[in-house]
Amino acid sequence: MHTAAELRALTHEGARAVVMTMGALHEGHATLVHRARDLAGPHGQVVVTVFVNPLQFGAGEDLDRYPRTLEADLKVAEQAGADVVFAPGVDEVYPGGEPQVRISAGPMGERLEGAARPGHFDGMLTVVAKLLHLTAPDLALYGEKDAQQLALIRRMVRDLNFPVEIVGVPTVREPDGLALSSRNRYLAAGERRTALALSTALFAGRERLAAQQALSARAQAAPASRARADALTALGEARAAADAHAVSQAALRRPSAVRTAARAVLDDAARLRPPLVLDYLALVDPSDFTEVPDGFTGEAVLAVAARVGTTRLIDNLPLTFAPEETPDETPEETPEESPRDTPSPAPAGTDEAPGAAV
Repeated sequence: MHTAAELRALTHEGARAVVMTMGALHEGHATLVHRARDLAGPHGQVVVTVFVNPLQFGAGEDLDRYPRTLEADLKVAEQAGADVVFAPGVDEVYPGGEPQVRISAGPMGERLEGAARPGHFDGMLTVVAKLLHLTAPDLALYGEKDAQQLALIRRMVRDLNFPVEIVGVPTVREPDGLALSSRNRYLAAGERRTALALSTALFAGRERLAAQQALSARAQAAPASRARADALTALGEARAAADAHAVSQAALRRPSAVRTAARAVLDDAARLRPPLVLDYLALVDPSDFTEVPDGFTGEAVLAVAARVGTTRLIDNLPLTFAPEETPDETPEETPEESPRDTPSPAPAGTDEAPGAAV
């Protein structure tokens, strides 16, 4: 369907779920449609919109060469379970030309992607608002790969009282980790190998966080028994205090460690041929996309944007910074130990006590 009048005349039972796209559909879009089908149910209706929105492309960006593959898109949408594809022209969406009244993305829209692409989020929110009015859905689904976009849509819907539920769907990746994107088709073979650094950097940050949290968990889980207390005493209180301090400081610096691990991968990719040119690497609070400080606990998003050749790509991973638990410093009483089970003091000049289980 190409007009809003056609769409309004279409009756349906149950919920209507909409998946908004700019076309060039791939498996990531298909996953959104599958999820929409599940949520709408057998008696609901799934609408896929295909519209390349000129408002969200800045000067020098790829509006003219953005892929337009409507016939192929219809097949992908149908196979994924869509009932309708709404593919309006520019005159249908903007009948009076470029709108003089637009949605402002506010402070969140000026950070990261907004700073790199001024006006992008204003244009994106304006067309999303218009398409929500034109399609009148109960549910609207968006990919989490565009994390800042998803956060801004949720904020607009909440702030302006849109009667729709916004659903985020996890990022779909190629087997090698590259996030699916319509712009991936621009990449030559060598460029695609370089582009893998985006996801590799994110995974490195996630692995560093997991390693630090595992270390902290092992330290917290160590039994506070009398035998352990005696063993630590045998090793020397200074060493025990140093170990405890190191664990606590690692917990406080987890955000910095995550950034450092991810940036190391990106720095290496900058020396490849062709090189990766970094726009930003950020570890942010998903509520406002401001950088999280060391000592932060809760949900965060590790986000990256970069260019490989003439293609600009973005990616992100959600991370959870668990709070540090306070250990019980009171040793548990254990049955009296026989002399042969009691750890002996460490001989002078050694680092460990014989038999000490630390």
